[in-house]
Amino acid sequence: MNTIKLNPIGYIKSPFKNLEEIPPQNIYAKDKKALIEIKEELVEGLKDLDKNSHIIILFYFNKSKDFNLITKTPWSDEKKGVFSTRSPRRPNPIGLSIVKLIEIDHNKIIIKGIDMLDGTPVLDIKPYSEELNP
Repeated sequence: MNTIKLNPIGYIKSPFKNLEEIPPQNIYAKDKKALIEIKEELVEGLKDLDKNSHIIILFYFNKSKDFNLITKTPWSDEKKGVFSTRSPRRPNPIGLSIVKLIEIDHNKIIIKGIDMLDGTPVLDIKPYSEELNP
């Protein structure tokens, strides 16, 4: 298997300090605020991000230590393949959340509607646009 090296661009500062506090999806935490602290050397890359109402956050499930190819969701006892779920326990533990962008203050991005643990490594940020997504 090939190795891919990714470096975090920043980290989540979240009210969720342990795994038990995190909602199963960010739709259940619409009012929860957090911030993303971007590495100082990458701040220039935030230019014009504030023109978007929502952003896509790609992050690393750094507390996910193993995975199962067959799993269950919190909503059903039906067994499913991991790729048909949003389970954090997957071969490549990468998460994706669409959140509301509140404000950017230098290297701090204030967001709302989060389901990420405090200290979660952020891999990438992209603008979300309803026009460009089905």
